[in-house]
Amino acid sequence: MSDKRQLKLGAFIMATGHHVSAWRHPDSQADAGLNIDHYKQLAQTAERGKFDLVFVADSPAGWERAKDPEALRRSSQGAHFEPVTLWAALSQVTSHIGFVATASTTYEDPYLLARKFASLDHISKGRAAWNVVTTGADVSANFSIPGHPAHADRYERAEEFVDLVTGLWDSYEDDAFIRDKESGVYLDPDKVHQLNHKGKFFSVSGPLNVGRPVQGHPVVVQAGASEPGRALAARTAEMIFTANQTLEDAQEFYADVKGRLARYGRTPDQLLISPGIFPVLGGTEKEAAENYDFIQSLIHPSIAWTILQRHYKGFDLSGYDLDDRAPPLPQDTELNKSRLKLVTDLVERNNLTLRQLYLAVAGARGHRTVVGTPEQIADAIEVWFVNGAADAFNIMPPILPTGLTDFVDQVVPLLQRRGLFRTEYEGTTLRDNLGLARPVNRFAAQRQARAAG
Repeated sequence: MSDKRQLKLGAFIMATGHHVSAWRHPDSQADAGLNIDHYKQLAQTAERGKFDLVFVADSPAGWERAKDPEALRRSSQGAHFEPVTLWAALSQVTSHIGFVATASTTYEDPYLLARKFASLDHISKGRAAWNVVTTGADVSANFSIPGHPAHADRYERAEEFVDLVTGLWDSYEDDAFIRDKESGVYLDPDKVHQLNHKGKFFSVSGPLNVGRPVQGHPVVVQAGASEPGRALAARTAEMIFTANQTLEDAQEFYADVKGRLARYGRTPDQLLISPGIFPVLGGTEKEAAENYDFIQSLIHPSIAWTILQRHYKGFDLSGYDLDDRAPPLPQDTELNKSRLKLVTDLVERNNLTLRQLYLAVAGARGHRTVVGTPEQIADAIEVWFVNGAADAFNIMPPILPTGLTDFVDQVVPLLQRRGLFRTEYEGTTLRDNLGLARPVNRFAAQRQARAAG
């Protein structure tokens, strides 16, 4: 193991692959969304490549394309497993890789979420992580609430939600369970703590009915890049999934968020920045370009217009041709503000046509696309890693399972030979492998302080 700083890798899994038309590719697993053997193969491939984690994005949404029958007819991204259930199953066929599940602070309950992730951490023996999202899409019609909260309100609720969940994970001190059969003492009541939380959004007494997670807390991940998102991440997150197109933008994000940590008594190594990267591999540059052009050619026109309309909500595109310059994107959104900014910058920086815009986001959805040989992909990763733009990368294979297999077999060995990436896991928990410290139990610390005082 090299003593120098090493990068971390996550496999960002989107059923058939990240490209919107991946399911049509000859190498894809068309029924992947509901095929447990497919996910088993992916998790084991990522572990073979010594990846730190696997991650699936998730939303409580019904599915917005259901409103458009033609888009519904041609898209594969509507039916897939709930992630905590999926990861609980896959933790039994792996031993080291971590599992990041997305769960919403807007549409879930803190107590149930805390219980679910604590259980996953025990089932996986310390390999769980929670990707905290506020949910940009309006899915309120599926829930018993009057409407989708405003952006600022969602983040205010998230601040309280995360504190509440981590407090519930501290309900039991690490040595609360004695389990002494001879004396008949099962646990020490002095080491069981009620939260007695009363806040603006929630009132929860606790304690949780699951023992403290193996890792103390499952790793807390966050993905928002708006101003409220950066503030929440700086205070609460241990890893950030982010999307950046250029080295300069990635460096700005990295420096900004890391620079906020000191105000919360945190150090830069307590928060890992992990941009997404969409790698299109080929044995030569020409072959890589041909592979990229082929998958782009699989996009049906109706899907192209659906992609565009998703970014131009409330804007009439009926008078436009695909080869027209992309008009300015609407800025009055209460949905995903950071992604809107990223796509707006992409359009303005490159003066894109509508065709170029949908092709640019059809795969990576605004994340960085790199088309090239394994050496060129490794170079792209190394440049950002050594120049203050990333601690980790979320690998977004265009096609699955082959895209992940090719990355593990062709790119990972190059990163290892350069001393940038591990050849063996550092430990058995996700925290061990990410180099993140185990959180102190807040109630145990308070009790010990009182006893010493």
